[in-house]
Amino acid sequence: MNKEMVDIQSLTHQYADRVALDDVSFSVEQGTIFGILGPNGGGKTTLFKILTTLLPPTKGCAYIAGSNVATDRADVRSRIGVVFQNPSLDKKLTVLENLHHQGHLFGITGKTLRDRSVKLLSRFGIDDRAREFVEKLSGGLQRRVELAKAMLHKPAVLILDEPSTGLDPAARMDLMNALKELQAEENVTTLLTTHYLDEADRTDRVAILDLGKLKAHDTPTSLKKAVGNEVLTVSSQDPESLQAGLAKRFDLQGEVLGDSIRIECDEGRRFVPELIEAFPGEVEAVTVGRPTLDDVFVHFTGHRIHNESAENMIGRGTRS
Repeated sequence: MNKEMVDIQSLTHQYADRVALDDVSFSVEQGTIFGILGPNGGGKTTLFKILTTLLPPTKGCAYIAGSNVATDRADVRSRIGVVFQNPSLDKKLTVLENLHHQGHLFGITGKTLRDRSVKLLSRFGIDDRAREFVEKLSGGLQRRVELAKAMLHKPAVLILDEPSTGLDPAARMDLMNALKELQAEENVTTLLTTHYLDEADRTDRVAILDLGKLKAHDTPTSLKKAVGNEVLTVSSQDPESLQAGLAKRFDLQGEVLGDSIRIECDEGRRFVPELIEAFPGEVEAVTVGRPTLDDVFVHFTGHRIHNESAENMIGRGTRS
């Protein structure tokens, strides 16, 4: 059985009168890719700062590979690799120069540093860019350099804060593939924060963090099963009125999200004809699909993670 590499116990942090983290507890097993899914302002960055020893918690504690992030900061820093949301590369240096400077900070020099740098650049498919200036690279390639830089000292835990912000979907996919390779080849434990549903869906386990509270955490598959078999999205010009009608006639408690109603239903496809017949002038369109992480997020929080996610997920089912 894998040991726990990240252990968070009743973690709370407060800025003046605002609670950013509210009694958060979970653990991450060795070799796991663990995602923290939540909107901006949900508490993800505060959690990231605490785990990387940049911010002491108000209450509770957190451990990385057995070391307390508040009291054993030097030990924790030697065990983690960090990729910040904002790029931390020196764009006026070459790829290799960035890695060498990082190695010197950890006391890695000579042949050991050269060999490790070459190996990592090869692993992330950027060995042919070693002599290029970072400013000449695309955003996706720069993220690969940051991963190589973070892994230079062989950390036990890799912590990434919104690592794919600003990347296109293909570059986000490449980034996740690189993390999967690290997991398979070096058994690296990865904890990443994200607001992208597709990214969270590719993790081994995902926690939903909203308004500082941990709403749920499990495998993406298990979280989807908690929602039900199917989800209906019903478009209407007057969703509030339609919601009241659904509750009265079918005893269904749908959630109004913008100009639509979201309904969790075990027999959604069979229910569609009956729904349209009951409200012929009110139902404009119906989408039926299997639960997604967008549905999971709504199920546990009562709202979508952000408009972009909602727009990306609308076309995921069968339109009736």
